[in-house]
Amino acid sequence: MDINAIAKTFTDFYYQTFDTNRSQLAALYRDESMLTWEGQQILGVNAIIDKLTTLPFEKVQHQVTTVDAQPSVPNTANLIVSVTGFLLVDDDVNPMRYSQAFHLVSSNNSYYVYNDIFRLNYG
Repeated sequence: MDINAIAKTFTDFYYQTFDTNRSQLAALYRDESMLTWEGQQILGVNAIIDKLTTLPFEKVQHQVTTVDAQPSVPNTANLIVSVTGFLLVDDDVNPMRYSQAFHLVSSNNSYYVYNDIFRLNYG
């Protein structure tokens, strides 16, 4: 199992989907999934998708600069993925730095997001 390849494939898909049609991210979450968005904890796929689709911007573009992955539980295919990058929203020309961490859980030869932590990085 090449966790770096899995992490890259996942993040490419996640951010392409986020940037084009956030509602389609529902397939990546489950009822037990949790998102922490700027300190706000959100539990469950429906609440997570509601949060993501009602964010206060129309257009968004992620520019990923780093993706790091580690196995999360011995003898499983689960992994932790840490991402940093820049975020452009609407017609703003000044990108914002962000970091995001995912705990991906293996299920039926695929992965779902068990934990998702997002933060803008100021300063």
